[in-house]
Amino acid sequence: MSKAYRVNFQVRLVNALMRALVRLGIGPRQTYLLTVRGRKSGKLYSTPVSLVEEATGRWLVAPYGEVGWLRNARAAGTVTLTRGRRSETVSLAAAGPEESAPVLRKYLALEPIAQPYFDARPDSPMRAFEAEAARHPVFRLQPAAKLA
Repeated sequence: MSKAYRVNFQVRLVNALMRALVRLGIGPRQTYLLTVRGRKSGKLYSTPVSLVEEATGRWLVAPYGEVGWLRNARAAGTVTLTRGRRSETVSLAAAGPEESAPVLRKYLALEPIAQPYFDARPDSPMRAFEAEAARHPVFRLQPAAKLA
């Protein structure tokens, strides 16, 4: 059984360090700073995220389930991704279980720190990752629509 995600001092410390590194444009290549407006407060919130980038597209995974940034991103429909001096606003398209499964498998290979939050293991059959999709939403990233 996978464990529940809790934000504690250690998580806050690691996130603060990753935010600083990503703002400088250093750190793991797949890591970006996701910024989204709070659905209730209207404030901007930023958190480091790891993208899965492959020939089929760019994917955002919510490895810890229904956390604040995910609820805010769903409400907003768009997020800003920043790495160093480069920023882009993208829209999110929810992926279904079959589309999510290979992305989730690749995510676990890229980010083994998330393994305790998954029941599936990197060598599990694709069906196990399809089952994980409900607890770990996956989104295809698309260019945000330009306002006329």
